[in-house]
Amino acid sequence: MAAATGVRASGGATPSLRHRLAERGIDRHLWLLLPGVAFILLLFVYPFLYGLQLSFRPLKGGGVFANYKTFFSDSYLRDTIWITLKLGVPAAVLNVAASIPIAYTMRRWRRGRRTLTALLVVPITLGTVLTAEGLLNYVGPAGWFNKVLRNLHLVKDSVPLLHNYWGVFLSLVITGFPFAFLLISAYLSGIDPVLERAASTLGAGGWQRFRHVTFPLLAPGVAITFCLSFVLAFSVFPSAQLVGNPAGSTHVISIAAYHAALEQYDYPLGSAIAMVMAAVMLVIIGIVLLWRNTLYKGSSGGKG
Repeated sequence: MAAATGVRASGGATPSLRHRLAERGIDRHLWLLLPGVAFILLLFVYPFLYGLQLSFRPLKGGGVFANYKTFFSDSYLRDTIWITLKLGVPAAVLNVAASIPIAYTMRRWRRGRRTLTALLVVPITLGTVLTAEGLLNYVGPAGWFNKVLRNLHLVKDSVPLLHNYWGVFLSLVITGFPFAFLLISAYLSGIDPVLERAASTLGAGGWQRFRHVTFPLLAPGVAITFCLSFVLAFSVFPSAQLVGNPAGSTHVISIAAYHAALEQYDYPLGSAIAMVMAAVMLVIIGIVLLWRNTLYKGSSGGKG
């Protein structure tokens, strides 16, 4: 009996520390992560922590939270949150909502899909500044859009689409749609078409297949696409300056941070505004991700 126990003990010797770590995914291959970790620390973590501690050092005194009190007690600054949300959320919703039917329809095409995809994503190569300049020329008071409307006697005066909310909104849609479209197309490519064909053999129509098969599998990806599109839209700055009204209807929170830091030279206040901006984005993203967790959680075979 003792001999058998000794055999088992010798055969089942405790694995070395190296093997125990390898079982948990900790091995020498982790060194490959070092460049990426260093990149994140230098370009994201350090600037964020530096700005956070700087926001608690007000130039004019008044305590560590003085800059945040200044922001929330000043209605002109506080309203920038609502102004930016009114731009960012609808623009992200429209970009994602428009991307889904277009990407879903193009997924079945065999001819012309690459050409149309290239045309749809061209605006992403223009950038916000060039897009804003194009809007100034095309939808301005003397642009072709208003000229056509006046020649057709649809309007008497030019439609005000610049230097207001709508100018910035159009810019966000033009520059944000290609990004959302590419993401939705990528998520759709990860959903096995066999699932839809199986539903079709059971008598499901086109809308039923999309609603009960494709969209539940796509919904987690839609949530991620909305989050990324919202971050891009919420951080709007050039469009709000060029085709908006930066002192009025499009006085977004990024402009408020810019004015505080680079015009008033109050870097702590600018950092505090940037921290508020980051907090608002994290709240919206958190709400969307919580909703995402309530979606389909089965084996989708997709990328969501």
